[in-house]
Amino acid sequence: MASFVQWVPESGVGAEHLVFTSGAQGFAAQAVVVGHRFGKPYGASYRIEIAPDWSVRRVSIALTDGGTLELHSDGMGRWLNEQQQPISALDGCIDVDLSCTPFTNTLPIRRLGLPAGQRQLIRVAYVAIPSLTVEPVDQAYTCIELNRKYLYEGIFRKFQAELSVDADGFVEDYPSLFKRAV
Repeated sequence: MASFVQWVPESGVGAEHLVFTSGAQGFAAQAVVVGHRFGKPYGASYRIEIAPDWSVRRVSIALTDGGTLELHSDGMGRWLNEQQQPISALDGCIDVDLSCTPFTNTLPIRRLGLPAGQRQLIRVAYVAIPSLTVEPVDQAYTCIELNRKYLYEGIFRKFQAELSVDADGFVEDYPSLFKRAV
């Protein structure tokens, strides 16, 4: 089964087209994104492979300028680079957050399954696009309204946004950054 989602930035130029598939082995998200970051235009494609428990297992990113990044996870907080070498700085990170997309907010929303009123602090592998730098960062999610609204806190940059999501956990509105087009 496949779902299609598109987002546009709230300001500036850009768009994302995502295809989300589910199967017996879990889920996959594959997308193309174009946009601007820090005054520089970029184009990228990414694929995220997700286990049935919503833990990330593989992330691959390719920029149109030739840059690539591949990460592998065991789903329990241990990460490897594409040469299968451990990335100890990411120990404890279950989720990934790609700066170019609201899709990666779906991962902890679905994985955590928070009841209304509950807040959960998490550590994620944050990938900046287009630089392809990766670092561990602290974030928090609070369920405001089950399966509809979540407070996202980017603790590492003192940022908060109240995210509206659909029944599948896909972001519909990410104030100041993204909004759903389709």
